[in-house]
Parts: sequence; C-alpha cells; structure tokens
Amino acid sequence: MPKIPVFSVVAFSGTGKTTLIEKLIAELKSRGQRTAAIKHDAHEFDIDREGKDSWRFTRAGSEVSVVISETHAAIIENRHVDIDVLVGKITDVDIILAEGYKYGAWPKIGVRRLETGKPLPIPADDCFAVVTDAPEQTTSPCFGLEDAAGLADLIIASISASSGQATVG
Repeated sequence: MPKIPVFSVVAFSGTGKTTLIEKLIAELKSRGQRTAAIKHDAHEFDIDREGKDSWRFTRAGSEVSVVISETHAAIIENRHVDIDVLVGKITDVDIILAEGYKYGAWPKIGVRRLETGKPLPIPADDCFAVVTDAPEQTTSPCFGLEDAAGLADLIIASISASSGQATVG
C-alpha cells in the first residue's frame, strides 16, 4: 500500500494555520481528494469527559479506549504516541494535512501574516510553499492567504509528480 502524502502547515500561534487548513480541506474535497487532518496541541487536552464509559476505562488503566458510533469513531491513546505511528494508522484518504510539526520530515507549508509581527517559524527556502500577505525573499512558491486553490494545485501536482500519475483536479 503506498504511503499517504503528508504536508505540515507551520506558523506561530495566531497566524492562521487552522483557517488555511480548513480552506485547503474544502478545496481538496471539491476536487475529489479525501483528506485527514492532524492537529498538534502544545498543551494537554482531554476529549474524554468524567463519568463517560471511555473515561472509566481509562481510569481503570486501559492504554487505549475506542468510542465508536455509526458515523464517528475516536481512538483515545493514554500513552505517548509517535506521530509517524499515528500517521501509519490513517487509511482511506489521499492526503494528510498536519497542523504543526515544524521539525517533522514532511514538506512544510509556512504561513506568515504581517499583522502578527511574527516571522515564519522555519526559513522560507526550507518550505514546500509559503502562504503570506507579505513579500518573501524565497525560492519556494508563494501564495496569498486566500489562495487555497493555488496551493491545492501545487500539492496535487507534487503528489502526481512523485507517484508518476496524471494530475487530479
């Protein structure tokens, strides 16, 4: 089974990573591409709620609890999970978009919004693409903050080139 391509959107907090990923998912979906999204959270979080059965399983010592219905499923891993292992568990999608993971091995899409006063978190030339409302001195392709279509074109072309397939879209 071929590996699912992963693209990581990187930027400082408040720059618009989530908004960009949301637009990119919608654009890719409109082109028939199935996506998965991974959100890196630098803070502790818990999707389980006290008193729920899965919470009780965790409190009893379960390393993994799964909640599933006809339309949703969640795997709650109560241990350290390597991101590469998690990515390997994702199936039946064409593209994985990760929010964060600037140190990961995947191509990075850097986001910079001038009003934040924050730079790109990695050098622009190390980015697969740069999404910004400010001019960038870089050899990487640049897109405006609203240009999800252009970025989707680049992603699909990159995937097609690496797999030898015709461009989808």
